[in-house]
Amino acid sequence: MARQRTRRWLGAALVVGLVLGTVVGAMWALQRQLIYFPDPSPVPPADEVLAGARDVTLQTDDGLTLDAWFVPAREGRDRGMAVLLAPGNGGNRLGRADLAQLLSDRGLAVLLLDYRGYGGNPGSPSEDGLLADARAGAEALEELGFPPERTLYFGESLGTGVVAALQAERPPAGLVLRSPFTELSDVGSHHYPWLPVRALLRDRFPVLDHLEDSEVPVTVVYGDQDTVVPSSLSARVADGAPSLVEEVVLEGADHNDPVMFGPEVAEAVVRLAASTGD
Repeated sequence: MARQRTRRWLGAALVVGLVLGTVVGAMWALQRQLIYFPDPSPVPPADEVLAGARDVTLQTDDGLTLDAWFVPAREGRDRGMAVLLAPGNGGNRLGRADLAQLLSDRGLAVLLLDYRGYGGNPGSPSEDGLLADARAGAEALEELGFPPERTLYFGESLGTGVVAALQAERPPAGLVLRSPFTELSDVGSHHYPWLPVRALLRDRFPVLDHLEDSEVPVTVVYGDQDTVVPSSLSARVADGAPSLVEEVVLEGADHNDPVMFGPEVAEAVVRLAASTGD
C-alpha cells in the first residue's frame, strides 16, 4: 500500500510538473503577445482628425520607416515647446488624439508617436525597438525646431519605460510619467504571482533604474484605483525620482479612465513646461 501511495504521489507530482513546465514554456514563447497589444489598423491622415495637424515620417536607426502625427501649438498660444507623446501598450495614435488636442490648445506642439507594429507601421514591438522608435521621434522633433531642451517627453504606462530610457541618453527639458511602474517585472509579478516573472521576462523596462542619476525634472501622474499598474508602483517611482517636480494623484481613477487622458493630465504637463522656463 505504501508503494502504491508513493507511486500515486510521484505520478501526481510529475503531472503537476509537466503542466507547470508547459505553462512556463508557453509564457516564455508568447510573452510579447502578453505585453504588447497593438492595433495595427491604418489610421486616417492627421488633418482629418486634428485641425492643422500633419503626417510626419520617422526613420529609425534599425531601418524602419514609421508614420506619426505632428500637431502644432494652437495659434496665439504657442509656448515654444513640444511634447513627444509615447503611448502605452495598446491601440494606436488615433486613441490619443484628444489628449494631443488638449495639449495643443494649451500652447504645446505634440508629436504623436506610434511604435513599430502599431497604427499601420511595419515591424514587431520589443523593448529595444520601442526605444529606437522614440529616439526617431525625438530626432524628428529636433528637425521641426524642437531640440531636447525645448521638448518634454510624455510616457503613458508602458511608454514610461520608453521615455525613461530615452531621457537617459537624450535628456529633455522635462519628463511626464503617466501611470509608471518601477520595472515591468513588478507589474507582471503582481498579476501572475505564481510565475517566475523576473526570470522569464526579456523586455524589462526598468523605469527607476533609468531615473536613478537623472537631473531631468519629473512629473508623475497616476490614478489611485489603477487595476493595471498598481498605484503603489507609481508612488514608488515618484518617491525615487531625484528631480521630482510634482506628484499628481487622480482620486478614484483607473488606468484607462477618461480622466487619464483629460484636462487634469494636460494641465500637469503645462505646469511642468512652465517650471522649466523659471
